[in-house]
Amino acid sequence: MSRAPMTKAGAERLRTELDRLKSEDRPKIIAAIAEARAHGDLKENAEYHAAREQQSFIEGRIGELEAALSTAEVIDITKLGAGNRVVFGATVDLEDEDSGEAVTYQIVGDLEADIKKRLIAVSSPIARALIGKSAGDSFEFTAPNGVKHYEIIAVRYV
Repeated sequence: MSRAPMTKAGAERLRTELDRLKSEDRPKIIAAIAEARAHGDLKENAEYHAAREQQSFIEGRIGELEAALSTAEVIDITKLGAGNRVVFGATVDLEDEDSGEAVTYQIVGDLEADIKKRLIAVSSPIARALIGKSAGDSFEFTAPNGVKHYEIIAVRYV
């Protein structure tokens, strides 16, 4: 089995989330379940069922994070030395050749991806189109809303 790549910063963010789930969220939900149980009949106790559902979600997320962190290949991207070439971990400044709009993304592991933070999964179509290219290159990829054309303005490893 190949180990999934993960940036050092991404691994730290996931460890922080895991610590919070274990030290804060898990004890809170256990207390909420105990309090809901004290209210009596569990069949029609909405607070109890909601708390149990939340507990199931928290335990699932803890398991997912523990598994991911134990098998991930954590990569310190500042030591990659890829120069202007786009590889895993690169922060890439792009310009949409059709609209002129500028955007910046960092290519990260699948579990740490978060489009709101401009962290794109290495397995995503845009990341796959970027890998191996260099600053100054133009490329295209098929997005959900059609083919996009971009120029790579800069490549950084931070």
